[in-house]
Amino acid sequence: MCGNESSCGCGTVTIDSAPTAADTTGARSTYQVSGMTCGGCAKKVTGHVSEITGVTDVQADVAAGTITVLSANPLDTDDVRAVVQRAGYQLVE
Repeated sequence: MCGNESSCGCGTVTIDSAPTAADTTGARSTYQVSGMTCGGCAKKVTGHVSEITGVTDVQADVAAGTITVLSANPLDTDDVRAVVQRAGYQLVE
């Protein structure tokens, strides 16, 4: 996790927080992520979540501490939790 240290690369990463065009197919889910405090953190989380089968887009909002996931079908929260934990962060219940 960032912890205001440079190990996550937060000084060199830019995350575009602009919303994507509305997706009229599939499912949209938003999750609160604990510890995601900078662009480097967001990049790490979104990269891991993007690897879940069926995920078509992941947007991070660092200020809100959330990720919004678009997927072909609804996702199992336990699957999302597992990859977020693998990235070094936690879903907030």
